[in-house]
Amino acid sequence: MGRYIRSRTGTVLTSLLALALAGAATASADPVPTPIAALTAAARPAVDGSRLTGIAEGPGRMVDIEVYSAAMNATITVKVLRAVDDSRPAPVLYLLNGANGGTDGSSWTQQTDIADFFADKQATLVIPMGGRGSYFTDWQTDDPVLGRQRWTTFLTRELPPVIDSTFHGTGANAIAGISMAGTSVFQLALAAPGLYQALGSYSGCAQTSTPEGEVFVAAVVSRWSGNTMNMWGPFGGPTWAANDPYLHADRLRGTAIYVSSGTGLAGPLDTLDGPGINGNPGKLIAQLTSGGILDAVTNQCSHAFQARLDDLNIPATFVFRTLGTHSWGYWQQDLHDSWPLFSAALGG
Repeated sequence: MGRYIRSRTGTVLTSLLALALAGAATASADPVPTPIAALTAAARPAVDGSRLTGIAEGPGRMVDIEVYSAAMNATITVKVLRAVDDSRPAPVLYLLNGANGGTDGSSWTQQTDIADFFADKQATLVIPMGGRGSYFTDWQTDDPVLGRQRWTTFLTRELPPVIDSTFHGTGANAIAGISMAGTSVFQLALAAPGLYQALGSYSGCAQTSTPEGEVFVAAVVSRWSGNTMNMWGPFGGPTWAANDPYLHADRLRGTAIYVSSGTGLAGPLDTLDGPGINGNPGKLIAQLTSGGILDAVTNQCSHAFQARLDDLNIPATFVFRTLGTHSWGYWQQDLHDSWPLFSAALGG
């Protein structure tokens, strides 16, 4: 009897150990990222010859790709956070940086938790770098300082086929942007009907052709020494109206829309230990002053755009924070909050 008990106990322990080891192996068996060589081989050019010219591993699932833009005759760096299983098809979320184009450490990859937040999500994130002061639009004329700006063409015609072929895109896309790019997302959606199933505008301003809108746009562009005459021509001209999302909001019907803004009043993240401040009093003062003014402006723009969409009976989600400035901590929160809307629109 004793021999039977010992034998049975040993069998049970062996079985339990095997199950535990199998469970541990399963838990750690995350999908292996596709090798760089395979990604490169899968890439296909756009119709105009724009193409992938380089790709390099980054931290985690991040890769840096280089894409030649025929429209701008330039190579653009694009950061891509691969889907949790990049061997399977995945929708694409394009994230646009603000007025500085992602320089000086002010970018989605350096200021937010996108790598952690999307760690378990089957979605490819695409963050183009560059385009400071450009409004991510196609300029009429090359600018002496900013050079050739053909961002609408790049973002809507040249980059998507490269991304979809390289990273197994499903053809479903969303786009979100902060500040200057919070205006651009509407303009890009209008320029490429059907390309984006959802868009997010965080602290952006949809009105560009009113006198106030023209002044605001000119202030953003001139900060980077660009000239709006080269972008959309003289104030009051037809190109300003053509690029005003407020005037053409009816064409956004059928797109999932998320718009957010603070009031510019100091909020819970506007402190010395807040995101991106790192105890620096100078940064905090700048966030409370210029950041406060900017979100006070975008708050008015966003309320006006809400009224416009209401008049058109176009559904949209508007989030108006009673407190909060023009800063990354709030935009990270906006991305988290808008993701369920994006995911549903993308088929998730």
